[in-house]
Amino acid sequence: MVDEGVIGSSAEPVVVVGAGPAGLAAAAHLIERGLTPLVLEAGSAAGAAVREWHHVRLFSRWSELVDRAAEKLLAPTGWQMPDPDSYPTGADWATQYLQPLADVLGERVRYGARVVGVARRGWDRVVDAARGSEPLTVRVQTADGEERIAARAVIDASGTWGLPNPLGGDGLPALGEQAAADRISYRVPNLADPAERARYAGKRIAVAGSGHSALTALVAFAELAESAPGTRVEWLLRRGEVGDTFGGGDADQLPARGALGQRAAQAVAAGHIATVTGFRTSAVQRAEGGQLLLESFGGALVGPVDEVVVLTGFRPDLSFLSEVRLDLDPVLQAPRALAPLIDPNVHSCGTVYPHGATELAQPEPEVYLVGMKSYGRAPTFLSLTGYEQVRSVVAAIAGDREAAERVELVLPETGVCSGGGLLDETDGQTEEVAGTGGRCGPVAPAALTLAAPAHAQR
Repeated sequence: MVDEGVIGSSAEPVVVVGAGPAGLAAAAHLIERGLTPLVLEAGSAAGAAVREWHHVRLFSRWSELVDRAAEKLLAPTGWQMPDPDSYPTGADWATQYLQPLADVLGERVRYGARVVGVARRGWDRVVDAARGSEPLTVRVQTADGEERIAARAVIDASGTWGLPNPLGGDGLPALGEQAAADRISYRVPNLADPAERARYAGKRIAVAGSGHSALTALVAFAELAESAPGTRVEWLLRRGEVGDTFGGGDADQLPARGALGQRAAQAVAAGHIATVTGFRTSAVQRAEGGQLLLESFGGALVGPVDEVVVLTGFRPDLSFLSEVRLDLDPVLQAPRALAPLIDPNVHSCGTVYPHGATELAQPEPEVYLVGMKSYGRAPTFLSLTGYEQVRSVVAAIAGDREAAERVELVLPETGVCSGGGLLDETDGQTEEVAGTGGRCGPVAPAALTLAAPAHAQR
């Protein structure tokens, strides 16, 4: 347990919440600045969330997934970056980069440490005077109980992976959704896993969502239907028509993303997938035999289905920040100054320019939301952008305002885009997963295949 001290004391660490890509990069930049990081990770290993989509390949190349300060920290250990132009899976990223980086950080990373609260020592959010006189404290739950850690600053890089959006069309869980949890999943299925494949083979499945993760699932289930007769998919879209859901095809800036949309369109055309538009789920009911009936707010019914896969995005967990002062956009739940720059109604990932401490600063001194957490409910994020965020934020914490306000990341002219849930591959093509970085490159052909069970990436 870290001793509590006076605000601004050099003895206090900068607490980083989450040992994912942004959190570990923040720790590397803190060390480079001569500051002491303490990374608190709820999981048992670095990149715990990344490991949950280990079977998915990123849109980003290795050269776009390694932070500069982290690479410098790793260099003395003999670590070498994998082929810069290759595309890792989630498992590759976690085991070949994130875990080695966490190992170098050593005792500065604590596993099994779940942050459950952040506050000013001894004062709630109402008291003005405490904001400048007391240190931040971080309440942590571990296997041994609770403790309180004093912090010079807090960088929240906990992401959004742990809080998927519900099935309900109004943003709340549909009536009966929680009671039907045994038949509902909120992740892109890994059909290379025999047990998971058996769960869906020959079943009637409802897939809710229109993003890349949903398209990924459609393609995967279409492949399953070819080898497992009886597999049928009901694709539920909240929008009134399919429209541009399949993306830009051959004209897409990111070839693998365009190929994904084309494969999804082919899967629908092949007859394995029935599209239901304008369906905003209101309730989930049990049918005979344990199957599910889905009801829309307009009274339409879909089902009975055996399984439901909900791929409607993620949202930030703000519960442990309730006693610090935050200024968040009321729509996106992102820092207010950042929200207009990432609004998905206006911007794609290729039009979001690099940003840092200025846009991420909160009314609570020395509290920052970075990485995917900073995007709130906005659906796309780029790892390179996250690395630029933490470089700037750490400079601000160190008192170097010039460096904090300087933009050091230059994106390619074609833009850099995030992934959202692409396919497996055996020939160097890519997948995307929600919340990870990806690259928009020049248009080029891209062959896309689904791996057979024998080629599982676990």
